[in-house]
Amino acid sequence: MYFSEDGGKNVLVKKKVCLVGEGAVGKTSLIRKFVMDSFDDAYITTVGTKVSKKEVVAQSPGGMSARLDMTIWDIMGQPGFRELLKQSYFHGSSGIVVVFDVTKRETFEAIETWMDDVRGIVGDRPPVIFFGNKCDLPERAMGEDEAEETARSYKGTLYYTSAKTGENVEEGFMEIAKRMLEVDEE
Repeated sequence: MYFSEDGGKNVLVKKKVCLVGEGAVGKTSLIRKFVMDSFDDAYITTVGTKVSKKEVVAQSPGGMSARLDMTIWDIMGQPGFRELLKQSYFHGSSGIVVVFDVTKRETFEAIETWMDDVRGIVGDRPPVIFFGNKCDLPERAMGEDEAEETARSYKGTLYYTSAKTGENVEEGFMEIAKRMLEVDEE
């Protein structure tokens, strides 16, 4: 499944990553920044789901490298629509990115509901990371300790991100790539 740095077999590994979180937290903007390195201030609500792809090379903690074809799924954040799509949306997920807006407490409080939905479909095997998005804005609606404790409670890592400036976007997506490879090595 993997290829080594010394010229072993070069295999492309396909992985599905689902972004979850309330509407207007920046899921689509984060994906756009990661995949196309662009940002647009105009807010357009995601209707249904949108799928983007990016190929990366990641290294697992065991030292193996792999080319990952990351298929990144973006879902509409509104609760009624989420309920309608969650079975097909989460099915086959290899990794989950939970996004909340650091300036809106209600988006942070919704994490538990999102995680209940995710775990109800795929269990707790797919790795989870958390993006506290819009960190370029000065306001904070929750403390750093509280956000870090929430991420730890789900065995996840927290990244404060900004789709606008690009802060920690690449690092966060590469972390989920690495953690998906780690699950494959188990």
